[in-house]
Amino acid sequence: MYNKQEFKTPMPHQDADVRNKNFSEVSLGYTLEDAINEANRCINCKTKPCMSGCPVNVDIPDFISFIKDGDIESAYRKIKEKNFLPAVCGRVCPQENQCEMKCVRGVKGESVGIGRLERFCADWARANGIETESAPAELVEKKVAVIGAGPAGLTCAGVLAQSGIQVEIFESLNKAGGVLSYGIPEFRLPKEIVKYEVDNLKKLGVKIHTDVIVGKTVTIPQLEEMGFTAFFIGSGAGLPSFMNIEGEGYAGVFSANEFLTRANLMECYKDEKDTPAPQLKRVVVVGGGNVAMDAARVAKRMGSDVSIVYRRGVEQMPARKEEIYHAQEEGINFLTLNNPVRIIGDENGFVKQIECIKMELTEPDASGRRGVKAVEGSKYLMDVDGVIMAIGTSPNPLLKNSIMGIEVNRRGGFVVDENMKTSVHNIWAGGDAVTGSATVIEAMGAGQKAAKSILEYLK
Repeated sequence: MYNKQEFKTPMPHQDADVRNKNFSEVSLGYTLEDAINEANRCINCKTKPCMSGCPVNVDIPDFISFIKDGDIESAYRKIKEKNFLPAVCGRVCPQENQCEMKCVRGVKGESVGIGRLERFCADWARANGIETESAPAELVEKKVAVIGAGPAGLTCAGVLAQSGIQVEIFESLNKAGGVLSYGIPEFRLPKEIVKYEVDNLKKLGVKIHTDVIVGKTVTIPQLEEMGFTAFFIGSGAGLPSFMNIEGEGYAGVFSANEFLTRANLMECYKDEKDTPAPQLKRVVVVGGGNVAMDAARVAKRMGSDVSIVYRRGVEQMPARKEEIYHAQEEGINFLTLNNPVRIIGDENGFVKQIECIKMELTEPDASGRRGVKAVEGSKYLMDVDGVIMAIGTSPNPLLKNSIMGIEVNRRGGFVVDENMKTSVHNIWAGGDAVTGSATVIEAMGAGQKAAKSILEYLK
């Protein structure tokens, strides 16, 4: 008998006026009672449509069935058969556009809270010391180098290590996790959880080297000389984009990458840290995606009055609805249908104003997408001392420029086939290094697919 309630079991949260002043996690997680109640909303469809929306193909109805029975350990183990980072995915993946979008319960009401249940299982396992990883008894005499310790690289390494392959990850920053560590704020994804998931991977025998820039510190030919026979590139998309408008060179203009890295990796908001926090009173964040929401919410917690400027409407924002709602609750101003045209500095080279212009939506084109156009004579000035550009990223060109003969697209992403193999015979790539900025779970799916192809190659 399933639970007929139309809406998801509510997720407890910190109060908005409390959480916008701290970096503790916003969502507090389900209790066991909440999780069982939500699991009972699943009608266990025979066709399992939700699985078709999961890039790593987790057996969703099976793990939910275990929760219904109160067997949380078995539910966790079922998830871990396919997903190496369930505590991460349960928090930051856009389930509403993936597995939950396919849920039959969503036809009349809300879909089952698959992400919330995944998070609950992972948190329960961590709290109860459940171990699922152990190094294989026998190792294969093959070595694979993974470049980048983000979601794609970690997943690829995990799948390979489970099969006995000797895997070493080379990460350019001083912590593993990639965007999980430097991009997503503590209040959405606590870093102790990222560390826990990375430590689980190490139990499989994966070695992680930090502060190594492949293409500069060491090259792929040098790694080949060290015995590595295959390579996976999961180096992400860390090159920020700017608008190329006047004044972007003034002090006080940040890329979202730099701003979030200061906050997340360097923890500049903590008094005892060496990296100083930018002391900004009025900040404009340009963009409408999840990164823009993250940057705005971090700036708010650091004491700034924050406005998000986006050239389309709220309905067209690519950010998750939950993130938009949380940002609005926390007191962030939304200036939609507005676009920056110029940044103005003072005599000392610091930002003092931003000039914007009002926009309006045009009629939908053949694809149904509405364009935007500027409203003539609508320019205006805002007093600000900080501008954060969150308008997208692309792969860093350093790595591609160091690999002879590798094919990239016009955005600098590596070109791959259906198995994530590049134009070089022993190199695979996946995640943001291929697609540009995308989701954590999509990167994990690419890492999983590449690992299976690498295993075939090594045979």
